[in-house]
Amino acid sequence: MASWKEIDTHAKEWTKTAGKRLRESFKETLNISTKSNRNDLVTNMDKETEEFFITKIKENYPDHRILGEEGMGEGVTDLNGIVWIIDPIDGTMNFIHQQRNFAISIGIYENGVGKIGLIYDVVHDELYHAVKGQGAYMNDVKLQELEPVALSDMILSLNATWVTENKRIDPAILSKLVKDIRGTRSYGSAAIELAYTAAGRVDGYISLRLAPWDVAGGAVLVEEVGGLVTDLRGKPLDLVNGGSVFACRPVLHEEVLKKYLADY
Repeated sequence: MASWKEIDTHAKEWTKTAGKRLRESFKETLNISTKSNRNDLVTNMDKETEEFFITKIKENYPDHRILGEEGMGEGVTDLNGIVWIIDPIDGTMNFIHQQRNFAISIGIYENGVGKIGLIYDVVHDELYHAVKGQGAYMNDVKLQELEPVALSDMILSLNATWVTENKRIDPAILSKLVKDIRGTRSYGSAAIELAYTAAGRVDGYISLRLAPWDVAGGAVLVEEVGGLVTDLRGKPLDLVNGGSVFACRPVLHEEVLKKYLADY
């Protein structure tokens, strides 16, 4: 079996290569289509980037399996063995409209345990990366262990649509939380928001509906600096089917769960 160091080196190299190609695509005309609804966008670059990773993985690690957003990998229904969970462009709407605030996200898991996490903020050339047990980094700068902060000082990354009326949670639950903390932010990319949580740029991130490829890489990063990543009931993430996500600094994670999300 290949060493984790070799796998990590390859993943970083391929991610940087894919990011360069995405930057080059800014001057090209994108082929844009929709998936589940008119706001669920996909471009030719999403598909091209995922195909690039699949080709590289299969050439070098033919026994590894792949779970990707665009469905070009295998039909993965469990996390047995080594599984690459890939989002070729997390924040496709931002990629199309802003040409910033999007990322490549990769989580590599062995029998359900996150071993490697990579999030590449392509435009800012910030590669957040972690190998389990070896710390987390932004480029060559080691990220510090996350320390607790007071609830009243919390900056929470949260999509405003979750605070309005929806079928997944009583909006009063989140609106009370929002009123009690210092402020909220929204970047339109779960990967970037998880990377920012790991880096301490925000103190936590909540989403009511995410796919495995949205969070697999970021979960490794956040946990490697002492943060906690669960669903909104405090249970482990479902990295096969997806679901809600709550990533946060230690202590504060438990406080928010008990005080605001107990009735979720």
